[in-house]
This record gives sequence, structure tokens and C-alpha cells, in this order.
Amino acid sequence: MGIRVLLILGMFCSINLCTAQNSQYKEDFPDKITLRLALQTTSNNFTLRDKITRNKTEFIPNDKSYLGLSILFRFLEVDLGYAPNFLSENKDNGDSKLITFNIRTFFGQFMQTVDYYKQKGFFVRTQDITLPVDDLKTLKIGGSSSYIFNPDFSFRAIGFQNEWQTQSVGSFIPSISYYYTKFKLEDPLIENQLEKSFKVAVGPGYYYNWVFDENYLLSAGATGGLGFNYSSTDGKNSFNGLAQLVFRMTGGYNSESFFGGVNINTQLLSHTSDENFILDDSISFLEFYVGYRFDAPKKWIAKADEISRKLGIEYILMP
Repeated sequence: MGIRVLLILGMFCSINLCTAQNSQYKEDFPDKITLRLALQTTSNNFTLRDKITRNKTEFIPNDKSYLGLSILFRFLEVDLGYAPNFLSENKDNGDSKLITFNIRTFFGQFMQTVDYYKQKGFFVRTQDITLPVDDLKTLKIGGSSSYIFNPDFSFRAIGFQNEWQTQSVGSFIPSISYYYTKFKLEDPLIENQLEKSFKVAVGPGYYYNWVFDENYLLSAGATGGLGFNYSSTDGKNSFNGLAQLVFRMTGGYNSESFFGGVNINTQLLSHTSDENFILDDSISFLEFYVGYRFDAPKKWIAKADEISRKLGIEYILMP
């Protein structure tokens, strides 16, 4: 699938939350248009481990790398993405497909994420062999709800760069995560297989933004959680404990006009089954980005302020 899904979303901010709230800790860019070019790779992998023999079977999707271009002004973003064949990761993908998007919204100090991953085409790897499985499909829908205790900490600065952290600061960020996953194999030679699961995890998290020489940022943080997994496979249901680990690291440069950097984000959801297996469900994201900000036309600014006064919801789209 050479063309990525075109995603156009209108994001609305309340005037008292989204306009310039610059402080000694962070700076907004409410009257700037932001152009952003990125190279992204993301996937949802699965690993089945035998607790007795220690053998494992990995389900690895055919990765695709995307060149993405986004244009952002206040509450409107337009994203375009393309998977060029000259990138080595895209040359052997055949009929594999990947559709994914992530939305992060802010309501004061509350933060909400929504994730969607739809994949087709995997490699199944054991200790002895690696085989392509073109008819294996997965679907994951979910997200997390979090609270940022320190209002001076900028999560936008480590994900979307429409805000910048001007002084080093950290925050305690507890969250609850929830995901529905469907794992489906359609093969004419064997009986179709279908597994559905619902995962919930709750736990603490902490993130810190280090600012160096005003223009350089290094951010790192992690969230750990415990919860449960409910699965249904061929009419058999199971209920098991679940462990979660989320890690995120960002490094970048920022100025009034130019910015660039790298984002790394990985999440692991691990649970046992009734058959002495452990299933590791992992989501990974890697991005290299550069961008440029320039002044928006005065008519755009006036119109954005008018819409913000009418609609009191703060939305930011992030990778």
C-alpha cells in the first residue's frame, strides 16, 4: 500500500486555554503556521512465549517507512503521507497494509489519547524458521487517559512542537490505558482463526524535559501499570493479569522559526494465558522530523480567535 491514509482533522481550542500562555517554563506559538516533514516507522508486534520451554514465536508485521508532511495552524492540521519504494523497508512488502493514526487531546491538565492500528501481512519467526503469512490481520483500537500534575510541564513540546519547554521541569503523570485487539488469520488451507482481547492497565508515570542552552531539549519518561486481560478464542474465554510498560524519549532543537529532532516511543502489554504461555503485545514508533514556523496572515488569526470563542474544546493532534 504505497499511499498512506490522508488524515484531515479540524481541532478546536478554547480561547482561554489555547491562546498564548507563555511563562518562564514554556512558550506557545499561537500565531504561527507550522510546516513539519517527518520520516516515520510504526508497528504493532506480538510475541508468544512458552513459560516451560522458553521457546517463542514472533509475529512481525511487514514494516513500512513513511514520509509525512503536516501543516498546522491553531486547531487545523492537514497530514499527507507516502511510502516510497526506494526505502529498503518498503521493497518486499507485497500486499501488506498499514493504517494507523494517533490523536492526543488536552483538557486543562487532563490528557487523552486515541490510537488506531490496522495491519495486514506478517512474518512468523521461530527458533528454526521464518515464514511470511500474508493473510494474518490485526486491529487495535484504544488509548489512555492521563493527568499532568505539573502545569509547567509541556507534553506538546515532546510530541508536536507547537509549544516549547524553555526551562527544565518534570511531572508525575498517572494514567489508565485500555485497548481492544482483534487477531485474525484467513487462510484457504487451514481453518480460520480469530482471537479478541480487551486490556486495561492503571499505573504511575513520570516524564522530565531537560533544556540545554535554551534551544536544545532532551526528554525521557516512563509509565508502568498493572491490570487485566480478557480474551476470547474459538469460544473459549480467559481472564488473566496484565503488566504494562511505556517508554518515551525525545531529543530536538528549537528556535523561533526552525526545529528538528527524533521521537522514540514504545509500549509493551504482557499477560499470561491458561495454557502456560505469555503474550507480549508491543507498539513501537520511531520518527525523525524537521520543521519551520512562519507568521500566519492576520485574517487567519482573527478567524481562529472567532472559532475558538464559539467552541470551547482544546484539541492537539500528535504522532
